[in-house]
Amino acid sequence: MSEVVIEFKHVSKIYKLFKTEKKRLLYTFCKKIKYQEKRAVDNVSFKIKKGEAVALFGKNGAGKSTILKMITGVCFPTEGEITVNGRVSALLELTSGFDPEFTGRENIYLKGQLLGLKDKEIRELEQEIIDFAEIEEYIDQPVRTYSSGMKARLGFSINVNIRPEILIVDEALSVGDEEFKNKCKTKVNEIVNKDEVTLLFVTHATATAKEFCSRGIVMQKGKKTFDGDIDEAIEKYSKTVKKK
Repeated sequence: MSEVVIEFKHVSKIYKLFKTEKKRLLYTFCKKIKYQEKRAVDNVSFKIKKGEAVALFGKNGAGKSTILKMITGVCFPTEGEITVNGRVSALLELTSGFDPEFTGRENIYLKGQLLGLKDKEIRELEQEIIDFAEIEEYIDQPVRTYSSGMKARLGFSINVNIRPEILIVDEALSVGDEEFKNKCKTKVNEIVNKDEVTLLFVTHATATAKEFCSRGIVMQKGKKTFDGDIDEAIEKYSKTVKKK
């Protein structure tokens, strides 16, 4: 029986919405300040096993981004329990963690350390990361001089080459030109098909999801409305998109 690497048990995330930033600040000192509650994720439970490739579907505001943030530890559930077992590499904000004054090479080490790698491990992957990103002649220039595309390619290259155990992809395959996009897709396929890497793929592109995933979870207004075969998940998601 495969090991469960991500598990949500009755997870909810509630945000407090204030009319102004001033009221948000005042709430820190006075809990009587009024606010609205937004239940971004509502009593969601699922298990993802080692080596599974799962697509997460949902319109904007369905709760997908909040689920990803909780898996990666950016925010925490208001209710319920989350278990994550394994090194997570998240292709979300590809350039987060970069220091603009550092060179590309220095940022490889900075981001590698943030992802939990030791310098020796980063050194072994350094050239592979540089080659994949296709920015060889700029690697020792400050990242502030890079175009947004170059920064995204470097961020993508670091995340996919650190040998993750859990890979989270959120529309990140739209990096760069057509040739580089295909290279990214090939790399993700390669990662998923070896070493039992677990993939959680968040996208609106159902055809791309079908390339990678055999299972789909559909979210609607913070609730999980379907969890099962990818074809059926795409059908259910497509119906929610057609609804006004």
